[in-house]
Amino acid sequence: MLIALEHVTFGYDVPIISDATLSLAENERVGFVGGNGEGKTTLLRLILGELTPDGGEVFKKSGIRIGYLAQTGGFESSSTVYGAMKEVFAEDEQLISRLRETEKELASAAPAEMKVLSSRIESLEKRIAARDSYHFEVRIKTVLGGMGFEGMYTQNVGTMSGGERTKLKLCRLLLEEPELLILDEPTNHLDIKTLFWLEEYLTSYKGAILVVSHDRYFLDRITSRTLELERGRLTLFKGNYSKYKVLKAERFKEEMRAYERQQEEIAKLKDYVDRNLVRATTAKSALSRVNKLDRMEVLEKPVPPLQPPRFCFPAEEKPYERVLDVSNFDLFADEKQLLRGAAFTLMRGEKCAIVGDNGTGKSTLLKFFLSGDRRVVFGRLVSVGYYDQENADLDQNSRTLDAFWGNYPLLTQTEARKLLAQAGLGAEDMDKKVSELSGGMRAKLALAVLEAKKANLLILDEPTNHLDLPARESLEEALKAFDGTLLFVSHDRRFIEALATTVCCIEDGQLVRFNGGYEEYLMSKKRPPMSEEKTPKKAAEGYRSKEERAREARIRTRTKEIETRLEAIEAEEEELNAALAEQAADYVKVRGITEKLEALRRESDALYAEYETLI
Repeated sequence: MLIALEHVTFGYDVPIISDATLSLAENERVGFVGGNGEGKTTLLRLILGELTPDGGEVFKKSGIRIGYLAQTGGFESSSTVYGAMKEVFAEDEQLISRLRETEKELASAAPAEMKVLSSRIESLEKRIAARDSYHFEVRIKTVLGGMGFEGMYTQNVGTMSGGERTKLKLCRLLLEEPELLILDEPTNHLDIKTLFWLEEYLTSYKGAILVVSHDRYFLDRITSRTLELERGRLTLFKGNYSKYKVLKAERFKEEMRAYERQQEEIAKLKDYVDRNLVRATTAKSALSRVNKLDRMEVLEKPVPPLQPPRFCFPAEEKPYERVLDVSNFDLFADEKQLLRGAAFTLMRGEKCAIVGDNGTGKSTLLKFFLSGDRRVVFGRLVSVGYYDQENADLDQNSRTLDAFWGNYPLLTQTEARKLLAQAGLGAEDMDKKVSELSGGMRAKLALAVLEAKKANLLILDEPTNHLDLPARESLEEALKAFDGTLLFVSHDRRFIEALATTVCCIEDGQLVRFNGGYEEYLMSKKRPPMSEEKTPKKAAEGYRSKEERAREARIRTRTKEIETRLEAIEAEEEELNAALAEQAADYVKVRGITEKLEALRRESDALYAEYETLI
């Protein structure tokens, strides 16, 4: 067992955590869910020892190594990106350096010293093999490349953005490989390609993982148990997030059935007592029922799950069939060209997701469509509603009620408050300044403003940012029911999968349309292309050229050859090291063996250098 909580209670003015009991075992994968403000980060800080519980105890395995990725606060270093990661492997570099030095000493040692030096070499080789020290640079490049830092190795960490430094912190943790990895929203700042890589990496991670995330796809892929914090109570469910949703609903139904059955039984017992206690002939049996009532452990009525916000997007009028048409345009961000010769058409009723790596221009594209550029043509009767991921349209100095009501003064105050309440903003939020609201509350306010506009074309830029899981699912259901046209950008793959009827991808400066939903888009990216004469012209843009495929095939072949040869070199080195220990007294044979080892090392170093350029 790595971590155990026993009856832990914690709070400030009011309890946040009540009677929490939990144990985490080695290699477990636990997803941690709960609404915004429920106290998930507080519980993590209790586990880390940053907070002391008001009651109960937190136990940790002696000497446990815990790695923690906070939502905010990235990696700090004065080194370069690559140098900062290399610091993790200082001991590996020292072991390899000591081995090289010992081998040089052995080559010129007197016969009396050879046995001691050979024994030292054997010990160092075992430690290096156990730590896999020779491969540490490959591991660094694998993690940095997978997390999107390829080509940035020499950049100074201090010059990077907050999001980039948070990603670097995660890279460092992955390389350190702590026994327990605690991740608080690790998918923030990651594009879809990097998310898939991280999921693949974490599925083979050796330690335990406790992860807080609003990414349902990520939780389903990574976790096998789900920890819920609701109203201060911790509950552990078997299974990933999707399984947890089913089990939670079943558990509430069963608890409610048990409560109702007991209430029926209590009512029957009390009725019998009321009717028979005063009768001499039945008083004895009535008293037995009184005793039964006294002994009964009365169940508390189950508290229903917290209700998520409710969203609804009515469209007042129906536009013409062609909703948006843009032809032959280039797209720039400052001086960087993002798209060249692009075209885009959106038809009535389509729900189109714009996808692409970070920095490819997804948000910039949406803003271009709304810029008033003469090349952007909206169809007749189209009314546009726009959701900005920064919520920049909200007046930060206004009261919450005024920020909403000011946009729709014809609504009564009762109607305005009702719409805000449905979106999850309570009476206590009405008089707060917008700047005082949490990110999740500001998002709900912006969505309420969007609802009241009753637009038939919704353009949404990362609408699920800052929303907890119940709010995301509620928004998803509302947009499924929306009978207008939808154009959106999102990093939430489950959200895209549920809504998109077509996908447009920004890649290599081109805007490529894939007809079909998100699952079809992913499959089209994975399967090999058809031959050129069989490939439809529209789909051809989404595939690699014949030259690119041939080059990738050559890389795969060479990579396999190198891996095979490296395995053979390792086997030869083991045999030579064993022979070295046996022949320690024979100076001539020792020299010959060390020369062969040195030759193998030079070949190994050259192969690893080539291997790193291929992966």
